[in-house]
Amino acid sequence: MPPTGDDAEREDAPGTPVPGGAGTLPADDSAARPPHAATAPAPAPAAGGAEPVGGRPEPGADPGASPYGPATATAVEDPAADPAADVDEPTDAPGGETADEPDEPRRETFLRRLLGDDARTLDATPRDRRNGWLWALAVTVLGGVLRFWDLARPHSLVFDETYYVKQAFSLLARGYEAAWGEDPNAAFESGDTSSLGTDPEYVVHPLVGKWMIALGMQLGGGVESSFAWRLSAAVVGTLAVLMVARIGRRIFASTALGTLAGLFLAVDGLAIVHSRISLLDPFLMFFALAAFGALVLDREQARRRLADRAAAVLDGGGTLRWGPGLGFRWWRLAAGVLLGLAIGTKWSGMYFLAVFGVMTVLWDMGARRAVGVRLWHVAAVVKDGLLAFVLLVGTAAVTYVASWASWFASDNAWNRHWAEANPDQGVQWLPPALRSWWQYHQDMWLFHNGLETPHSYAAHPVGWIVQWRPTSFWYPTEVSGLTGEQAQAACGADACSQAILAVGNPLIWWAGAASVLVALFWLLRYRDWRAGAVLSGIVAGWVPWFAYAHRTIFAFYSVAFVPWVVLTLVYVLGLLVGPASPDDSERDRRGRRRAVVAVGVFAVLVVAAGLFFYPVWAAWVVPWQQWHIRMWLPTWI
Repeated sequence: MPPTGDDAEREDAPGTPVPGGAGTLPADDSAARPPHAATAPAPAPAAGGAEPVGGRPEPGADPGASPYGPATATAVEDPAADPAADVDEPTDAPGGETADEPDEPRRETFLRRLLGDDARTLDATPRDRRNGWLWALAVTVLGGVLRFWDLARPHSLVFDETYYVKQAFSLLARGYEAAWGEDPNAAFESGDTSSLGTDPEYVVHPLVGKWMIALGMQLGGGVESSFAWRLSAAVVGTLAVLMVARIGRRIFASTALGTLAGLFLAVDGLAIVHSRISLLDPFLMFFALAAFGALVLDREQARRRLADRAAAVLDGGGTLRWGPGLGFRWWRLAAGVLLGLAIGTKWSGMYFLAVFGVMTVLWDMGARRAVGVRLWHVAAVVKDGLLAFVLLVGTAAVTYVASWASWFASDNAWNRHWAEANPDQGVQWLPPALRSWWQYHQDMWLFHNGLETPHSYAAHPVGWIVQWRPTSFWYPTEVSGLTGEQAQAACGADACSQAILAVGNPLIWWAGAASVLVALFWLLRYRDWRAGAVLSGIVAGWVPWFAYAHRTIFAFYSVAFVPWVVLTLVYVLGLLVGPASPDDSERDRRGRRRAVVAVGVFAVLVVAAGLFFYPVWAAWVVPWQQWHIRMWLPTWI
């Protein structure tokens, strides 16, 4: 995992004071600014008063604290990345107060360092709060329309729905995954479930995603409704748009950028397809994204709490050798539960737990350093890291075990009584039920690690980020084989196609692939915490699959990290626009306006591409020629 440090204050050589007292600058700071496309004022607010694209750099959070390059040379994002920093005396004045901040209350000084002005004032007025929700809801409505429109089409079990939808119904009917008779799909699609037996079926994925599908079936009209099969996937896919818009707004301190992130997810093909087909991967994405959002909220809440408590200690005459405790962190607990549900959907959720866990502790480490805690590295590990481990890993583990409750409660579930049948095998110190459960997990692991069955749509993970070999979920010969009058009646042409191709919006993914490189550079060069945040989900959802490239894997797994591809792309678009400054020249302002226009044009093209590809994401019956012109690469066929 790449480093995902945080903004941490350091002492620099005396120079020009920074307004607000975040630190000092050399006499000429021009060399400290990285190149970016424009440094003119913020673009005009979006209709309704949304914040401008971009935002001001965080005072005292230098290179890393702003995604637009350093406003000062006073901070580093990775606490361990600057060996020259004087960690025992991190500020010019006792107690973490710099010499140029004598009149500002310590709490305000700390908030400026820890959050920056844009984040502190993001919800300053009722209008700001209202617009933050209205724009997010607007793009969510768009995403919902694209996901729910004729959701029942096709009324057939598509791709791996043949496993997960039937297993979900089995959980409702039996409490465990039971085996079906021969060729049950046609009967199941007509609402006939009589071929469901009572013998257990060997399955290799946990239960949470299948219970989510079962919930949708229960609420959406029952087994005879293909709308009901897919209801839960459509709901979580739509909610993911809302979460990305709100999370992006919080990370970038901009309603406009958050809305742009939500818009991009709303029109991404991989996200749309997985919201219209009931597989497990959209639920993995949903829970991982929700956990990420909880940790972003925890970061802000913890920093506000640290500013309050650190200021109180210093105002009372104390010192910050270890720094104050931050108390119980409910958002971190929520993240642990959500990550447990992610793992309970697919085991690849464990990588999100590992990456997010390290990231949130590094955030705490940078926060303690920023307020002047002398032993910030030790304090962050002891006071924050140990509790974070308990709250995240411990809570996720308990949640995961609890998600198997129906398996424990079902005497006839697969391997449920393996321990009793094999008293001398397995982990002897575990009680029988857990010993059986653990043996089942060992069998699942062997299956997953050894799956090497050839498949025409298998794809090496190196190509996922550019959607090189997407997975065709649906291309029925009943439609493609039509000729003559039947073809004319079906699609108005001599040959027809009906497809569900799990391919992402190419403009998002191709630009997103380039954005990953830019964000990685910004993380390593300027230690921007935002770069680390937006890359974290890509690291967790994509990189581990390179270790499993020997087995049969598919590009549609990349839906698990599509929100972070979107966030990374929007982050880099924010870099291109740049921050506003009242000192900018007219030339700079014109350059920034051009950058805003370019981003707007790109957004329009992304939406247009989404509408263009929608027929092959939503199983429309179209002329063969219309299908073919959407196959931009030969590897898509």
